[in-house]
Amino acid sequence: MTSPDQTGTTEVKCTTCYMCACRCGVRVHLRDGEVRYIDGNPDHPLNQGVICAKGASGAMKQYSPARLTKPLLRKPGAERGAAEFTEISWEEAFALLTERLAKIRSTDPRKFALFTGRDQMQALTGLFARQFGTPNYAAHGGFCSVNMAAGMIYTIGGSFWEFGGPDLDRAKLFIMLGTAEDHHSNPMKIALSKFKRNGGKFISINPIRTGYSAIADEWVPIKPGTDGALLLALIHEIIALGLYDREFLVRYTNAGQLINQDAQSDDFGLFVEDETTEVVNPMFPQNKLWWDRLTKEPVPTHTDGADPYLFGTFTLPDGTAVAPAFELLKERVKRYTPEWAAGVTGISAACIRRLANEMGVIARDQKIELQIPWTDSWGREHKTVTGNPVAFHAMRGLAAHSNGFQTTRALAILMSLLGTIDRPGGFRHKAPFPRAIPPSAKPPNSPAAVQPDTPLSGLPLGWPGDPNDLFVDDAGEPVRIDKGFSWEHPLSVHGLMHNVITNAWRGDPYPIDTLLIFMANMAWNSSMNTSEVRQMLNDKDDKGEYKIPFLVVCDAFQSETTAFADLILPDTTYLERHDVMSMLDRPISEFDGPVDAVRIPVLPPTGDCKPFQEVLIELGGRLKLPAFTKPDGSRKFRDYPDFIVNYETEPGSGIGFLAGWRGLGGEKSMKGEPNPKQWEMYAKNGCVFHHKMPPSYSYMRNWNKGYMEWAQRMRIRRFADPILIHIYSDVMQKFRLAAQGKRPGKQPPERLRARIATYFDPLPFYYEPLEVQSGDTAKYPLNAVTQRPMAMYHSWDSQNAWLRQIHTHNYLFVNPLLAQTSGIADGGWMWVESMWGKVRCMCRYSEAVEPGTVWTWNAIGKAAGAWHLESGANESQKGFLLNHLISEELPAAADGTRLSNSDPVTGQAGWYDVRVRIYPAGADEPKQTWPQFATMPALPGTSTIKKVWMAYKAGSGRGENK
Repeated sequence: MTSPDQTGTTEVKCTTCYMCACRCGVRVHLRDGEVRYIDGNPDHPLNQGVICAKGASGAMKQYSPARLTKPLLRKPGAERGAAEFTEISWEEAFALLTERLAKIRSTDPRKFALFTGRDQMQALTGLFARQFGTPNYAAHGGFCSVNMAAGMIYTIGGSFWEFGGPDLDRAKLFIMLGTAEDHHSNPMKIALSKFKRNGGKFISINPIRTGYSAIADEWVPIKPGTDGALLLALIHEIIALGLYDREFLVRYTNAGQLINQDAQSDDFGLFVEDETTEVVNPMFPQNKLWWDRLTKEPVPTHTDGADPYLFGTFTLPDGTAVAPAFELLKERVKRYTPEWAAGVTGISAACIRRLANEMGVIARDQKIELQIPWTDSWGREHKTVTGNPVAFHAMRGLAAHSNGFQTTRALAILMSLLGTIDRPGGFRHKAPFPRAIPPSAKPPNSPAAVQPDTPLSGLPLGWPGDPNDLFVDDAGEPVRIDKGFSWEHPLSVHGLMHNVITNAWRGDPYPIDTLLIFMANMAWNSSMNTSEVRQMLNDKDDKGEYKIPFLVVCDAFQSETTAFADLILPDTTYLERHDVMSMLDRPISEFDGPVDAVRIPVLPPTGDCKPFQEVLIELGGRLKLPAFTKPDGSRKFRDYPDFIVNYETEPGSGIGFLAGWRGLGGEKSMKGEPNPKQWEMYAKNGCVFHHKMPPSYSYMRNWNKGYMEWAQRMRIRRFADPILIHIYSDVMQKFRLAAQGKRPGKQPPERLRARIATYFDPLPFYYEPLEVQSGDTAKYPLNAVTQRPMAMYHSWDSQNAWLRQIHTHNYLFVNPLLAQTSGIADGGWMWVESMWGKVRCMCRYSEAVEPGTVWTWNAIGKAAGAWHLESGANESQKGFLLNHLISEELPAAADGTRLSNSDPVTGQAGWYDVRVRIYPAGADEPKQTWPQFATMPALPGTSTIKKVWMAYKAGSGRGENK
């Protein structure tokens, strides 16, 4: 008898995974056109064949009963949230959207807002928004890790994850801070296993010991939101012990540059400029001064033979008092002693001293030297590349606090003091970074940038370098609906997605008409203060009209948010679509050169699903947006694959979404004419392109002449100037001077002057998170945080039959001593309460948590019926969502004004700032999570629910109902 495994037509197709943000290469094994299993692609540079539980479970995502398969329109008279829809055709959906959006574009483009979640296609969505003319566009970064991106890019010109990371192949000591176990997933697991086998020491600094931290050689539990205090104390010790890399600081940072110390001057706190040095590039002038130790006088920076003082104060010939930036840093951290930090962080002073000494000694005494010659930006030849083998990695645990920008700045400065930036064994950049500080791209800076039937003048998202770059009106008030790039959050380089619904509901700064949300569960785990946000989506004005008139949701699954939509656009899964991990967006580059990748469909779309990329291309053509149409108004691109091949950043630039196999015959890379067979060539090469740079370009890229000139030729960079690390940030000081009335140009409203002057400090400092400052810590003494588990990503995977067997519901993890003192049993029901709300949940004892912290997995708890789960599923009856305890706004000020519960510099959502108290649930209370919501019915087009779980085995088709 023939085994079912030996029958049928089998084939293997390569594509790129989308079960998390890692974007590993995968091989999809099919039999008779159905997915049988998925494994890692051993030839892929990112994951090298390794696959995680999520990636291997992609089949269950593909065949999920929660799949949306038809465009749906809310039934006339049905209330939002009731999930009552009728099926419509794509032509009806496009006609409805085209009519509505065309009217908005011709009158007031601000009334259309496009906000996307973890889409990985922000170059396209951002292009669409800009072409439409709306300023109201942002992606998920503002509620994810914008503090990490902005804090590091405004300091060293690059950041962790896509744009850089730890060189664990050569590091001797690795310190990980605030990183959950889903961050960088497979590549991090591969790197950590090799690192530990090679004898490296791994220290984890985190309130929770799970995932990566579980294999650390040392776990240092820290109170959430206090990482900045620890980092400043470490800097204090490194300077006090003389363990900083002086040579690195002098040549590659602004540590030796002189700063105006005349408090009466309008230029107080800014770098003194050398009037004798030619300013080659006004955007990034290199005309700064050192105080030379040899001649005892000021000289232009990088003068041959000069050696600047890092300490001391001096007086220029014109009488101006000046000091090197490093002197100011030393003075700043004097008060941040290990004893002080111990009282803030819960880490002993002795431990802090030991950590600092260990970092500094290894960086100094275990240097790496590679026989790689290179030339620096000032023309000096180097025979070797040296490295100080101490590596760091950090993510949302540092970022998701309202003090996270300054915390991340402190981390980047610590890394720089140790001399680890873009050197062997330390932090290394990944293309297209490093970029200038700040990058050249700027947002619009005037309401005049928004005009009817006209593309937006400027990029929807950018990098302000000066108050005059802010997107505010003549009164200094915001132009964007999320108040991004305003005086409330000036450096909000990723926008504030978490405030869009609240601001639109309130009509502050103005009402909108249509909100299009893609891949963001804003009525559940992607919002702060979930219960109230759900009410806002349903709220009506005095005329009985919804305060947010039209809500469009594009998603592949029946989420909590789809219930509130007026129009649902069914997206495809990653196995059914073309997609790009583009150099214009968020590539998957390696340390040795640019890498981009594609997704190529391995299956046809299910039902009437359509990739969101295709939706945007279609709408762009119908709305006659210039980038998507020819001069005569006809459609420019046949479909999304055609767009990817033929789109260029400007006519003839040779720069498109993909860097591989460009040129008419595919003979060029990085830059070249469109290649009609580009998709085919990616398919033949495992869906990935890897450009390896010469070794001489692979290190010291902030100051590497060869790399900079290559990057400029390839148009990765606009300029080839060196990128000095900002130990001291004159960008921040310019905003502070404006707030103090000392700088011409745009001025903050009076109510915000003190806020800007306080938080826009050019040197990092520690302050308690804003919510903690405004709350009652005696009543709510505990920190509460969430993290994503290794086996699930956001809320996508709770409908995945295989992954549900790993996490069917979540607990609140509590230190046993804390729980017992509170009278809460292991496995018992309990209440968790903040000043914003409360939830009932189940307790689980854990010694792997800092005693003053409670935590849970994010997004496992679900609303009843969402994601096509049965109403009695564990996810909704035992699982819970901590978001009910969080608010997107801080308590109202005395005059009634409200500010976002976000970092005052970047607008990063303060997810992890909430303080709570815990107590046991009553014996007579339901053994059920609270709050509960009306059960969401199955939406039209979804499939029959699998009553227990989907059995999936060879020869059984898509599964069996059990």
